[in-house]
Amino acid sequence: MKAITLPLYTCIAFLVLSCGKPQDISMQTNTGFALGTTYTIQYETSKEDINYQNEIENVFHEVNQSISAYLPTSDISRINRGEKNVTIDNYFKTVYNFSREVYEKTDGFFDPSVGALVNAWGFGPEKPINNLTPQQLDSIMTFTGFDKVRVTNEGKVIKEHSSITFDFNALGKGYAIDLIGKMFDDNGVKNYIIEVGGEILTKGKNPQKVKKWTVAIDSPIQDSDERQYIELIALENKAMATSGNYRKFRIDPETGDYYVHILNAKTGYPMKNNVLSVSVVAESCMIADAYATAFMVMPYDKTKKLLSELKDVDAYVVSRDQYGNIQKYVTKGFQDLIIP
Repeated sequence: MKAITLPLYTCIAFLVLSCGKPQDISMQTNTGFALGTTYTIQYETSKEDINYQNEIENVFHEVNQSISAYLPTSDISRINRGEKNVTIDNYFKTVYNFSREVYEKTDGFFDPSVGALVNAWGFGPEKPINNLTPQQLDSIMTFTGFDKVRVTNEGKVIKEHSSITFDFNALGKGYAIDLIGKMFDDNGVKNYIIEVGGEILTKGKNPQKVKKWTVAIDSPIQDSDERQYIELIALENKAMATSGNYRKFRIDPETGDYYVHILNAKTGYPMKNNVLSVSVVAESCMIADAYATAFMVMPYDKTKKLLSELKDVDAYVVSRDQYGNIQKYVTKGFQDLIIP
């Protein structure tokens, strides 16, 4: 399964505070490795012998078969190679359609057609271009742009340029988490928390403490070998995702230049801005995942404006001002979730 991976785009510490559980509550915990990272899933069951490990693994497998650019046989990999006979499934269609919605609402700052750029800068499955020149970048930009692709009613992907390459990593993990949540819902599970690589979806309450699930947001101001958090959050029937520039990066072996993993589809270059991290809370993890990435790329004022327009999407933005001081922008809905 190691070829079936998606890069880690989030940076949330996951906490479920423990205590003695009541006699009539059975809790299951499933852990493992999927989508290029680890997962921890806790859920309440009516019997101790009920375990959804196989169902969880099946969700990961099906999502990977559809939208993992790290799996050569996946639909997205075949489409990226230019194969014409691929009919997309509902997984691909769902992610594509929501990507289109976010692309339009963010004025193109969120753009899943950046696969070639992701590879060129060394954050994708293909070999990077060391010491990438402006001329090479201009060439790649000619086949970058979500407005250059469409999906037919028959489920065929049409690309204006055969080299256009999709990369759904900015929301694929969140979508997989939502599907696991739906699986639990379909099986009557009332209380659960799903954490994959720091991204989280919750339902109901923590039955061990009879209160909302408690999670933590990593501090973006720490060394890579540290783990400190800046806020504790109480979640119930909500998802949260965080995107940041301080844990995932690449250093060009020839130039020594430092590149962060979030790319600006409008310029082709890795982001260089004052935003350190963005945590987003929404009704689904796919929504939170996509907008957490988008807000890392968008200009600060555009992020705040869009947040004022979006329904049921709240954010916690950490940035530096021109003097290097840490600034925080927190929407009211997010502020209400912070544990004092």
